[in-house]
Amino acid sequence: MQEKKIELSFILAHLSELSAQEQQLVANAKAAFKTAYAPYSGFLVGASVLLENGEVINGSNQENVAYPSGLCAERVALFYAGAKFPDVKINTVAISVLSKNFEVKDVISPCGACRQVMAEYEDKQHRPIKVILHSPTDEVLITNRVEDLLPFMFKSPLLKQH
Repeated sequence: MQEKKIELSFILAHLSELSAQEQQLVANAKAAFKTAYAPYSGFLVGASVLLENGEVINGSNQENVAYPSGLCAERVALFYAGAKFPDVKINTVAISVLSKNFEVKDVISPCGACRQVMAEYEDKQHRPIKVILHSPTDEVLITNRVEDLLPFMFKSPLLKQH
């Protein structure tokens, strides 16, 4: 038996410390959560995806009474980006949240399904995707690759048909 350790890297910062482009991406994510359809949870999530070609795609969570038929903001934005710009690489994903039912003070991380989808895009493009997680207090947590959010991501080249 052998014990191994995983090292993760992330940055904690204030929104004001980000570049102007990153601050704008967070502002887009905040604007996106205002379009969320969240009558059941009251938890609004916005995601903004910056593509290599400069395009920005926004998404918000869309709930459904027949849970889990809804979709998270991250997947709404990523799937739309993948459908509209299938060969354009993703540079950065910014995510912001707000709750109608309680005060959010911490950075909220994407669910496992969203992490796995981000990991698939990162693997597909053979290049890391920066992830910026924004809290209502303007604290941000930044990872320079999705793998730091999901160290044991599900991937296998054997699953792909060649």
